[in-house]
Amino acid sequence: MTRVVVLTGPTATGKTALGVALAQECGGEVISADSMQIYRHMDVGTAKPTALETGGVRHHMIDVASPLEAYSVARYSEEASAAVDDVAARGLLPIIVGGAGLFIDSLVLGRSFAPEDASGLRSEIEAEYDTLGGEKMLEALAEFDPEAARRLAPRDKKRLVRAMEVYRLTGKTLSAHDEETRRLPPRYDALYITLGYDDRARLYERIDDRVDDMLRRGFLDEAKALLRLGLTKSHNAAQAIGYREMLAAATGEMPLPDAVELTKTRSRQYAKRQLTWLRRTDAAVRISWQAKPDFNHALRVSTEYIRAAGYI
Repeated sequence: MTRVVVLTGPTATGKTALGVALAQECGGEVISADSMQIYRHMDVGTAKPTALETGGVRHHMIDVASPLEAYSVARYSEEASAAVDDVAARGLLPIIVGGAGLFIDSLVLGRSFAPEDASGLRSEIEAEYDTLGGEKMLEALAEFDPEAARRLAPRDKKRLVRAMEVYRLTGKTLSAHDEETRRLPPRYDALYITLGYDDRARLYERIDDRVDDMLRRGFLDEAKALLRLGLTKSHNAAQAIGYREMLAAATGEMPLPDAVELTKTRSRQYAKRQLTWLRRTDAAVRISWQAKPDFNHALRVSTEYIRAAGYI
């Protein structure tokens, strides 16, 4: 089984820098597991690494899609696995770097995805949701998939529609499909390394500082450029944390100071969700920063674990 290293952690913890250092030290290449760095023209707000920051290390799964197209987890899993296999076939170490837990799980575990229909069924179900409302749709879902219904909220239109779509397409509930998938062996033999802060307040402070830095580097101008490209609220890319708020500021729907503060709040909330996912991760190495990151120490500890595990 192909061996991979997964370097993950909440937003703003230094994953990019350590990933580059590990690739240089261990003879590897980086496969990004960031759900928004896949989009072109979205550089500042996704903290996409610059050519200088990549340090000459090849990065995969960055700038692979237009912000105007819908990019699914299933597509990521397929394309990222091809990148991992290519890196390994060339005798290099695939290093998966990012904080998108769903993307990482889909790639490492190799989970299959229920089919999607191109005949307009989803649009029909969306229209049903709009007509019936979330409460009624949830009641309908509970009749054949009570497990999924317990997990979902009436306002979660996207997931409610998806659960109904899967059942109507396959005759199988989304819960049953997910359970079957969980029983499959993982696609890759993964060694996990996680980054974080001893004090969550320091993490939140780092997130706030990074949002301010993004603004100084032209985040608002980037949002305006995306509007000129044709990005609208209906596009998946427009739902990214920070972009939703900057787009609102760019169109005059929200004062810029409010957009900045909301971006910070939602970024902190996202970090909290990432921490919840990480607690379920069987990490071989957990590195917690104190006052500030110590990359030399992190590189030494991580490399020792990778070598001891026989990955290099």
